[in-house]
Amino acid sequence: MHVLMISPGFPDDMPYFTRALASVGARVLGVGDQPPGALAPRVREALSDYLHVGDLWNEQATVHAVRQFLRGRSVGRVECLWEPGMMLAARLREALGVPGLDAERTVAFRDKVRMKEVLDRAGVRVPRHARARSKAEVWSAADHVGFPMIVKPVDGAGSADTFRVEGPEGLGAVLDALQHVHEVTCEEYVDGEEFTFDTVCIRGSIAFENIAWYRPKPLVARQEPWISPQAIVLRDLGVEPLQGGRDLGRRALDALGFETGFAHMEWFRTASGEAVFGEVGARSPGGRLTHGMNYACDTDLFSGWAEAVCHGSFSQPTERRYNAAMVFKRAHGSGIVRSIEGLDGLLGRYGPHVAHLDLVQVGQPSRDWRQVVTGDGWLVVRHPDLSTTLEMADRFATDLRILAS
Repeated sequence: MHVLMISPGFPDDMPYFTRALASVGARVLGVGDQPPGALAPRVREALSDYLHVGDLWNEQATVHAVRQFLRGRSVGRVECLWEPGMMLAARLREALGVPGLDAERTVAFRDKVRMKEVLDRAGVRVPRHARARSKAEVWSAADHVGFPMIVKPVDGAGSADTFRVEGPEGLGAVLDALQHVHEVTCEEYVDGEEFTFDTVCIRGSIAFENIAWYRPKPLVARQEPWISPQAIVLRDLGVEPLQGGRDLGRRALDALGFETGFAHMEWFRTASGEAVFGEVGARSPGGRLTHGMNYACDTDLFSGWAEAVCHGSFSQPTERRYNAAMVFKRAHGSGIVRSIEGLDGLLGRYGPHVAHLDLVQVGQPSRDWRQVVTGDGWLVVRHPDLSTTLEMADRFATDLRILAS
């Protein structure tokens, strides 16, 4: 089977998915805006052919270029796991007669207002919300939604350009910061813990599911440079506090018509125990979360996803053996990394439970944590007991210090 893979080398997780497609027997045809020479060797090795386009987001031109590139080769799947390319993938499926999400259903995954309208009709609890294309419409939306309120791009990803607005006095500054965004959604701020619901599906049935817990919520982590954000892949999905989110996730995927592949949902659990939908993408999660799931189950979800989309099966191990905590580090200061403190002591205490460690090296420039999810490095600790996992994660978050100047 030929599989057309959009942007096979970027972002960072895409090479793993590209290589997985080849590993399950697919002949992978890449389409991207990276020059061939800029692709990592493991990506080039996995590709049967590659089309370099100057403007990947010019959908009409890219569809035309792909038709010429295929030269009569039939394509069984068109895949994209990067949020900006989801609509391009849908246009290519329609143009080539390939199964999968079409443009109409893809819009409901990309447009956060349309998404919530669909789920509203399906009886899924979503935040109060309104679409706005001008400052006047944002002020009108605030009357409907109330404060505190979240303002973010309609087609955004993650927590980029996302703001919590406490009251009218703060809304003007947020509107100034969002002048480059054409359309926003204004949503009720849901006060509660934030979780994910991640799935690999085959023809609408869930083959693998996962719940991760953000500590703290991503919106908070993006506001405070001293925080070492954590994402905890939970071992026990059967506990009562998580059941509302699992039910939300299944109902959301069904209402949106999701079929085969990875999906990533975010949801909130309030102090009263209510589960409230956040948003969902027809793609894998970012922030190394797929790696975290692999460490929790000793599995390979990159290959599991590839097997699901190419062969309609899933043979990877799914036993949840550990809680796996990912901790993302940020340097204190900026410039050149001068020292890393506390690592030897932490490894001496927790070393057998450290599944992954990748930190910036002394002498290298520190990274802008606002632009790079992994900041100045990331690590994974894991343990069957949740309280032990959280203790280890918190120690690495506070006692491991990367100093730059």
